[in-house]
Amino acid sequence: MTQHKAFIALGSNLGKPTENLLSALKALNENPRWQLSAYSSLYGSKPMGPQDQPDYVNAVCSVTTELAAAELLQALHDIEDAFGRKRVRHWGERTLDLDLLLFNEEKHHSQQLQIPHPGLYERNFVLFPLAEIAPDKLLPNGNTVKQQTETLTEDGLDVIICSSEIII
Repeated sequence: MTQHKAFIALGSNLGKPTENLLSALKALNENPRWQLSAYSSLYGSKPMGPQDQPDYVNAVCSVTTELAAAELLQALHDIEDAFGRKRVRHWGERTLDLDLLLFNEEKHHSQQLQIPHPGLYERNFVLFPLAEIAPDKLLPNGNTVKQQTETLTEDGLDVIICSSEIII
């Protein structure tokens, strides 16, 4: 079977967001359908959408899997559901958000699956964690992740837990 490399963004701002992300990383690490390859530090960030919600904790990880992109996305949605995710409002609060950012060099543009993730290039809470684990990864726009981070600031982004301190 073919092995695929995927990058996943993690976010949470309900309940205990830091614990949610650490538990999500553990769940991703223990899932037999893929291998967790790397994960970033945990970052605190302001909400991107409605401002009447708590701050977020974000991270990025990579996995290697035999699943197709759509199958992986469904598996990520299943994990979100297991964490009590409720889809109440667009860009609203959530116990766990798992976004499929990149999948090999593939591009998908359907209602169910968008790769690269539509907000990838503009979100510092995605790009800076991604740069920790894959700075030289070439993005579909022709920039490396590191080059793309140079188009953004780190304003409002704070490291909460360094990746070297995370044990899963």
